[in-house]
Amino acid sequence: MAHDLNINPNLNREEKYPLILQQAEALVKDEPNLIANMANIAALIKESLQFHWVGFYIVEGDELVLGPFQGPVACTRIKIPKGVCGACVERKEAVLVPDVDKFDGHIACSSLSRSELVLPKIVDGTVKFILDIDSSELDDFSQLDIDYFNSILKSL
Repeated sequence: MAHDLNINPNLNREEKYPLILQQAEALVKDEPNLIANMANIAALIKESLQFHWVGFYIVEGDELVLGPFQGPVACTRIKIPKGVCGACVERKEAVLVPDVDKFDGHIACSSLSRSELVLPKIVDGTVKFILDIDSSELDDFSQLDIDYFNSILKSL
């Protein structure tokens, strides 16, 4: 079955989010494979909001291993609790970084990343994977982004 992205690029982020959430739910509704769903969600977010990098890291032991993503090549493995992604796993909560250069221990997979938002998918009290979003703009994320991305994670 074909899926087309139908989100008007002229809408602002607040106007786009309900449409993105609706499309995310439709994409994963009939697909049981987590990796396939992660791949489509990463593409949906990247294409709809034009972030620099959007992807998933999967928890394997004491590391995060790169999963499906959209954007330039990325760090393949991240030791927990290193970087923003590792901090997210350790804290078991979203980590919003307005300026990655001011985050102690930030891992620079790309020099073009200026701000970052990382959210955990928690199942039975354990972080299973994270959604990592990098922007080439400073201070590009807010509570609105956290709320909608958490809603998207619930569908996975």
